[in-house]
Amino acid sequence: MKILLVEDSKPIRRENERVLIQAGYEVICAVDGESALRFAHEEKPDLILLDLLLPKMGGREVLLNLKSDPVTADIPVVVLSSLTEKNRQKLIEDGAEEYIEKNTLMPVYGVNLLPKMLENIVCRINRKRGIGFTSVPVHE
Repeated sequence: MKILLVEDSKPIRRENERVLIQAGYEVICAVDGESALRFAHEEKPDLILLDLLLPKMGGREVLLNLKSDPVTADIPVVVLSSLTEKNRQKLIEDGAEEYIEKNTLMPVYGVNLLPKMLENIVCRINRKRGIGFTSVPVHE
């Protein structure tokens, strides 16, 4: 499964990329909104993890562009943000599949829950699409 990780913070991007690769995902990284749209078109990822506060083009604008473009409209987008949960409903209405606050990803230093959270989200996306089994990597 190919994931486009859109995150401008280098430490957060590196940590999330590390645990996703370790869990068996193929990861492509973008550092701003413009490159996120370009990579979404070129790479056709299976899932996009999107930060909201990005240079050049904000995450919400990226989300709206992705969902209005026939080439990328069907790619599920999970928003990862340091902004509070109050943005959740609006982003879901805009087409996001899920909203995760970044502070819930690492509740304890050295523990990153992103791969485990993605397992549940991808399974739910697949059920909605009528896919019985998932290609989510299972780590032992």
